[in-house]
Amino acid sequence: MVTKYTIKRVKSGIPGFDDLIEGGFPVGTTVLVTGPTGSGKTTFGVQFVYKGAELYNEPGVIVTLEERAQDLRREMRAFGWDLERYERERKIAIVDGVSAVVGLPSEEQYVLEGNLNAEDFLRYIYRVVKSINAKRLVIDSIPSIAFRLKEESRIREVLLQLNTILLEMGVTSILTTEAPDPSRGRISRYGMEEYIARGVILLDFVEKEVELKRYLLIRKMRETKHSMKKYPFEINEEGIVVYPSGEVY
Repeated sequence: MVTKYTIKRVKSGIPGFDDLIEGGFPVGTTVLVTGPTGSGKTTFGVQFVYKGAELYNEPGVIVTLEERAQDLRREMRAFGWDLERYERERKIAIVDGVSAVVGLPSEEQYVLEGNLNAEDFLRYIYRVVKSINAKRLVIDSIPSIAFRLKEESRIREVLLQLNTILLEMGVTSILTTEAPDPSRGRISRYGMEEYIARGVILLDFVEKEVELKRYLLIRKMRETKHSMKKYPFEINEEGIVVYPSGEVY
């Protein structure tokens, strides 16, 4: 008798999305969320962490490398997300990776110093994850890691290190990156991020009747059956909502 192998999954917290990936992300996987500016990458990542704390009692870490933590909190209030509440409860930790780079003082509990090398950066993230026993992690974004560390030539090596450490920690992670030209197959800034991640999700726009419409495409998700269709999604007052049975563009 052969025992069926069951993959433990992590709910995304994004309405409609888990229907596309057999109920959730495989536990401990690293997923790349890519797309052009304004496509919803940051919202996707923060929603994953926030809903993990709110709905599933799973602590999470948000590493923000593109905007200050206080700005991120303010923007997310538009969705009714009270990040500070879960920070007080130690269910969410926000790592400020911006202030030191731009020369501003920070009053945040978790702050990346301005002169960290790749190893120090990875070590610090590891400590923060362990400090709240995080199950979820989002790093926004990969291009900002390269810029911040001033080691763009080493980005492949750094990403390999990062992926290894994430797998060792056992967290389910979302990394964001830029997609320079998705229509021509250029879905990552450095052309290698998608090969390191175990899952790749593209958020993009399509013009339909002189209006831009959002769509989501799952390019890769290991240990998961998924379609390669484009699914419509919206960013409304409650965050991202995916329509798995909606019109496919």
